[in-house]
Amino acid sequence: MSETKTAVKATSTTEQVKSLTITAFGIALVYVFTWLINIRLPFAPNGGLIHLGNVPLFIFAIIFGKKTGAIAGGVGMGLFDLVSGWTLWAPFTFIIVGLMGFAMGLITEKKKGYGWYVVAMAAACVIKIAGYYIAEGIIYGNWVTPVTSIPGNLLQIGVAAVIVLIVIVPLKKAANKLL
Repeated sequence: MSETKTAVKATSTTEQVKSLTITAFGIALVYVFTWLINIRLPFAPNGGLIHLGNVPLFIFAIIFGKKTGAIAGGVGMGLFDLVSGWTLWAPFTFIIVGLMGFAMGLITEKKKGYGWYVVAMAAACVIKIAGYYIAEGIIYGNWVTPVTSIPGNLLQIGVAAVIVLIVIVPLKKAANKLL
């Protein structure tokens, strides 16, 4: 009987280590993709940034689910904000992007297929636009100016969606073989 408990505990520990490792890798990739390729928006009066951090966020949420998507996205992009001069945005980013990853993972855990990936990305887009509109309104005390950030957010999600929709099927197959 004790051998059975030990085997179950070992399996549980192995799964926890695997989950922690995957999530940490997701955080790192979200951070690097946000940091490595980013462009400041010239038409947003309060700043604004286009980056590729949503690509690994979407991939990790689709393949590994809501918990990994939320943590990888929120922590990865929040960490970028903390160390890259966007410190004021970090708490908002942590919540907004965490919700994006959670929603994407939740939708794609329950519903399978390419069409549901698009629905999940649309949900993430709505969360991003609404979340950053509210955040910018709170930060700057102005509820009109945040409208100028919407095109950049749409472009950022659109570019990430196209990239992810091209690579997600083979990546998901590869992940299923490895895990």
